Amino acid sequence: MVLSEAMRDVDLFVAAAGVGADPNWYDGGPAGRYRDYWSQSSFGELTPTGRTRRDVLADLIPRLAIAGRCTLTDRFLEVRGDLHTYRIHCGSGNILIAPEERYLCVIPDSAKAKEPEMFLPFEGDSRLTEIISKALLLAADKKIKDPVILRQL
Repeated sequence: MVLSEAMRDVDLFVAAAGVGADPNWYDGGPAGRYRDYWSQSSFGELTPTGRTRRDVLADLIPRLAIAGRCTLTDRFLEVRGDLHTYRIHCGSGNILIAPEERYLCVIPDSAKAKEPEMFLPFEGDSRLTEIISKALLLAADKKIKDPVILRQL
C-alpha cells in the first residue's frame, strides 16, 4: 500500500510539473525553445489517461444538451459553435479553432474553484471537468462576454 501511494504521488507530481498542460507556454517559453514539446503535449497522441478520459466523454457527451453540436474523434472533442468549430484535446484540454488550427487560450479561473453547484458523474479528474466546461462555453460562443476570449475569436 505504501508503494502504491508513493507511485501515485510521483504520478501526480510528474503530471502537474510538465509545461505541456500549461496554456501559458503556448509560445514555447524562453526564445521558443519548448514550442515543439508544448505542441506535442498539448495536441499530440493521447496518453493512457487521455484515452480513458476520451472513453468517459464518449459515454457522457450523448447525455448533454449540446450533444448535437459535439463529435468525438481520436484525440479531440469537436464542438460546433455558431462562430467557429473548436477542437478540445482530450488529454490536455487545450483548444484549437478549426479549420485553421488557431490556438484558443481559455484558462479556468481557479480562484473561483469551489464545490460544484451540480452533481458530476465523475470525481478526481479536474481536466475532464475543464473539457466539459469548455465544450458548454464554446457551443454557445455567441453568448461569450469575456473580452479576453472574444479578442481571440
